[in-house]
Amino acid sequence: MAMANQNGNGMRIGRLGKMPPKVDDRTLNLADYLTPALPPAPPMKTWTEKVQDWTMLGNDRYGDCVIAASLHMEQNWTAYEGPQEMEPTEQQALNVYSTITGFNPNDPSTDRGTNMLDALNYWRKTGIGNGTILAYAASEPGNVEHIKDIVELFGAAYVGLQLPVSAQKQKVWAVPPGGPVGSGQPSSWGGHCVPMIGYTPTQVMCVTWGQLKSMTWGFFETYCDEAYAVLSSQWADGNRPDPDGFSLDDLKQDLNAVVSH
Repeated sequence: MAMANQNGNGMRIGRLGKMPPKVDDRTLNLADYLTPALPPAPPMKTWTEKVQDWTMLGNDRYGDCVIAASLHMEQNWTAYEGPQEMEPTEQQALNVYSTITGFNPNDPSTDRGTNMLDALNYWRKTGIGNGTILAYAASEPGNVEHIKDIVELFGAAYVGLQLPVSAQKQKVWAVPPGGPVGSGQPSSWGGHCVPMIGYTPTQVMCVTWGQLKSMTWGFFETYCDEAYAVLSSQWADGNRPDPDGFSLDDLKQDLNAVVSH
């Protein structure tokens, strides 16, 4: 994990802190809810325009990126759905990080990062920030079309990356010319969690270390090791009908069936 600083491109670099994916056979699969009747996602989508002040949320000093990503998603959802934008605080992030993992800011040995699935379960049962989620489903790692559908339908994708060292100096994260070897080797830097909140035909945008960051689709395909669609209470309460070919109600009902056993 690297302390926050700026690289040669002016990009702030904070700490990493995503643990390896946790396997749970009960986790719902997004593919089960994407039918042939679902219209293709638009070629471009952005939910990046309303939040003006993304903050580090302690991720410059601690490995709480999984929690920071959750809070940034809550911030963006409320910015679009109202009644007013939730402005998360560092203390909120550290409190959740401590509750889920046992982190103690006075004991560096406890700063070991977070598993995304543990955070999702806590988010659903207890809430993170001022919000709770109703359901979540796992995307196929590195699946571009899944991420487009998630951003379009859910307002954000909750994504885990195994970052290469080569990303430390890149203005736009991209697979290096020599491919994913050497400094481009997956996880040669470490695991990181980000919310993806917009995309174009060539790039996808995320929030990390208090600012927006772009990566190529090739980078996403190469370094993504887990991704989730997350249905927030805020988003589901909006006047947003289910599209043909996708049922949010089925997703919620299936999750309730899983957690009741």
